[in-house]
Formats: sequence, C-alpha cells, structure tokens
Amino acid sequence: MKLIVQIPCLNEEANIASVVKDIPSEIPGIDIIEIQVIDDGSTDRTVEIARELGVTHIVENDVNKGLAKSFQLGIEHALRNGADIIVNTDGDNQYCGASIPDLVRPILDRRADIVVGDRKPGANPEFSFLKRQLQKLGSFVVQKLSGLVVADAVSGFRAYSREAALTINVMTTFSYTTETLIHAGQHGLSVLSVPVATNSETRPSRLSTSMIGFLYKQTITILRSFFMYRSLSAFLFMGGLMILIGLLPVARFLYFYSIGDGEGRIQSLVLGSMFLLAGYMTVVVAFLSDAIATNRRLTENVLRRLRSQELANPPETNTWQDRTDAE
Repeated sequence: MKLIVQIPCLNEEANIASVVKDIPSEIPGIDIIEIQVIDDGSTDRTVEIARELGVTHIVENDVNKGLAKSFQLGIEHALRNGADIIVNTDGDNQYCGASIPDLVRPILDRRADIVVGDRKPGANPEFSFLKRQLQKLGSFVVQKLSGLVVADAVSGFRAYSREAALTINVMTTFSYTTETLIHAGQHGLSVLSVPVATNSETRPSRLSTSMIGFLYKQTITILRSFFMYRSLSAFLFMGGLMILIGLLPVARFLYFYSIGDGEGRIQSLVLGSMFLLAGYMTVVVAFLSDAIATNRRLTENVLRRLRSQELANPPETNTWQDRTDAE
C-alpha cells in the first residue's frame, strides 16, 4: 500500500521544511510513504529547500496557475506514480502531519473513499467569530448540495483513495475543496470527516485578498457546481417560479375581464404573458440541461476508465520530477 502526501506550494520557503518534517515516516497499514511538492511558480527557494529535504517528487509549474490546477496536477502525477492513497495538505503548515494516520485509516479500513480533516471551525480559537460562522454556513450549503455530512467543507487536509482520485475532475480555477465534495456526492463516493489538529497561523490566506473576495469566489464555485450537477432541479425551480409569478397578473386580468371591467388592465396580461413565456423557456432549458448532464456523466465514466487503464502500470522508480509548461 503506497501513500503519497502532496503539498501544493507558492513561495513557502519559510514553512516547507516544517511541513515535510512533520509528515510521519511510518503508518500502520502503509508500506511506502512518499512526499510530493507541487510548486506553483514560486519565486523563492521553495523548490531548492524541497530538494535539500529529499522530497521524492517535485512538480513545477513555470507560472502560477492557481491552487485548483496545482491540486489536480498533483493528483494526476501521484496516480501515475502508483499511489493507492493520496493525502493533500497545505504548504503553510496549517495542518499537523501527526493527523495523517487518522486521515488514511478509514480508507485502509474500506469505510470511506474520501476523508476530510475537520478543524472544528465552529470552535477553533484560531478563527475569528465571523470566519467561524461563515465556515458553518459554507459547510451547511455544501452538505445540502452534495448530500454528504461534512463538518468542515473547505478544509484542504484530505485523503483520497485511488478510486476517488481517478473519479475527481476539478473545473474551477479557484479552490478544489467545495467542488470536489459536490462532485463526490453526485458520484456516490463515501466521504467521512475526522478531527485533525492544526498549528498556529503562519501567514494570511492567499486564496483571496479579502473575506468578501473569498465569499464571492466560493459562491460562484458553489453555484456553478449546483447548475452543473443539479441542473434539472435548478432550472425547473426557476421556471416554475416564473410561471407562478406570471399566472398572478393573468388571473387578475381574467377576473376583472369576467366581471366586465377588463378595459385598461391589458398591462397585467402583457406582464403575465412575459413571465409565462420566460418560465416555459426555462423549463425547456431544464430538460435540455439534464440531457447534457447525462452525457457529461457518461463522459466522466469513460474518462475515469481511460485514466485507470493509462495509469495501470506505474513507473518502477520512486524518484521523479517534472516541469509543466505554461498554458
């Protein structure tokens, strides 16, 4: 059983050594533990320090491509190097490496496909009151969309089985955390949460320069995932709502017309007709989008099988480095 711990990094020369040294060298049930650093275009000594520390795999982006793309790139390379389990942690030393055995245990016991590290955001003293409440709200929304019970939906400290890693596709360029959970729920993957320890904050988050910006990007990601995976219910709801709104002014016009007082109330009929037409078109879009979603699921199944066949024979060597070209 081979575990690869991947660390997406961007200018983490001050923290990378602590992260690497904190990763356990032995875990019961794991035969091989390797470390993989995905450098997202760092301009400091992150890569040099990783090499000095003897990191097994170093993947370098020539330019900064963002956390989501670096995460997906790391997953692909970990699979190519024969990983049975992939643990993702952050390069800012936010998460305690001592919790990695707790993350992989449910996968080893075949109780989960994905395990999410729960930082207890509602009670974490490192988080501000506003951040704690927003974490709770975000986790609640993701639970409703994915059908999964996940206490800390935006936690980046996670373990993936090989099957789960083969299934996941990250479409956003912002952050993979919420999208992968919604994706997992739609594909019937089993997800568990386990408590994990955290370290004191070493630097502000780089995902967004402000809380408002972070909320905006997360909202866009959630809405995109909702319309991607639940397009039928989303468009049916909107179409039904517009039809209901349109019926009210039409009914008002018909009432006054039936009692002989319809003159001068044609505006209600026009307004209602516009809403009815828009609602009808939205319902049509709902069924068209559902057909597209069905084709997408078939395509994703084919992609997973192709990945599985392509990665069936991992390389014999354990040391591998690569540099990705700028897009």
